Amino acid sequence: MSASKLTEGQRPFKPNKQQLIEAAGKTLPDVIRPDLRVLFFGINPGLHTAAVGHHFARPGNRFWPALYKSGVTDRLLSPFEERELLKLEIGVTNVVTHATSTASELIRQDIVEGGGALKAKVRRYRPRVLAILGVGAYRQAFAQPKAIIGEQAERASSARHRFGLFGVPP
Repeated sequence: MSASKLTEGQRPFKPNKQQLIEAAGKTLPDVIRPDLRVLFFGINPGLHTAAVGHHFARPGNRFWPALYKSGVTDRLLSPFEERELLKLEIGVTNVVTHATSTASELIRQDIVEGGGALKAKVRRYRPRVLAILGVGAYRQAFAQPKAIIGEQAERASSARHRFGLFGVPP
């Protein structure tokens, strides 16, 4: 299903095995615009997410429930409603744009190049906070091997860097 919103009685698109195989290497469009409060970034899309065509779409992914439970959203959003985040001045992107079965399939060069592209996005779109969903990806992409969870001293542009979903400024 390509609709951005599900209507009553519709079920989310569930890819079959062949569609998951064909999703390898696919990319997703960023959910982004200038001057966001927060830009969340993950490592890279998984196959289920790429097959479905929406960020954090794998069943059981904790991103959407965490946004709701932390009070960032006033209701539990579906991945098919990802564009609703823009109304809240929130965006989503990834360090590496292409889908893999697991992040362990990525090579260091993927992450380093993706980090450069992410820094350029941050300079272009100027989010106030860059919220990192994966300390390992941050360490490699931003050449910060000793980074720990919490706000980071390094800045890509003027954006503050944080790990996780909580403590996001209003």
